[in-house]
Amino acid sequence: MALLENIMKTIMDKGVITSKEILSESVYKIQIQSDAVKTMDFVPGCFIRLGVGIGKKANSKNDMVRSYSIWDIDKDLNTFSLAIATHSNGIGALWAKDCMVGDTVYYKTKTGKFTVDTTANSYLMIGDLSALSHLYIINRYLSEDKKIESIIYNKNVSELYPDINNSTPFNFYDIEENNPKEIIAQIENLIPKLKGEKMAYIAGDSRLCIAINKYLRNELKWNTKQIKTKPFWNPAKKGLE
Repeated sequence: MALLENIMKTIMDKGVITSKEILSESVYKIQIQSDAVKTMDFVPGCFIRLGVGIGKKANSKNDMVRSYSIWDIDKDLNTFSLAIATHSNGIGALWAKDCMVGDTVYYKTKTGKFTVDTTANSYLMIGDLSALSHLYIINRYLSEDKKIESIIYNKNVSELYPDINNSTPFNFYDIEENNPKEIIAQIENLIPKLKGEKMAYIAGDSRLCIAINKYLRNELKWNTKQIKTKPFWNPAKKGLE
């Protein structure tokens, strides 16, 4: 694995942890400073591949890297922040618990398709704890004239946290994971409030992403361009983005 680690260090950007805070019982805010931030081609909703397994006894290449959303960025200070949930107790969660201010990190920025889209009039944001920071930054980059409704759920609402500016723009719900029936019931209450061109952002549990996508397309007749999904995790898989 030493050869692989050396290759990763060569192709990845280098940074240093400058602060670490506890946001809730199971979430850490970690700020990273890096010279590469200055030239980063940042789009709200992009993420990083973080080398959480570098320097550890990782069992495979898949255990070397995890993906995390960029929650906030400051190009003047060359910093960006992550919010990392630790429910899984996997290698990424253990890294978040154990990392310290001053530690060196290696990462690579990725854009993907789950980024801000300003073309709609109304937005529906649906996600769990794992998706919260990602949806927060997309929300911040939408103009004030947009209508935004939200369903952010967790079986323990106290684990949810405010946005980087300490605002709470989303509605929090005490809902167990993989409960599409309850999520759909809440969607039905919100749909009449959405006017004009509509768009949905659905993230978190891959099972919910599939179920809600299917509901919006089949029952409400939304087209695929109106629905953006990003499965952050699945209980049957490891290292899912």
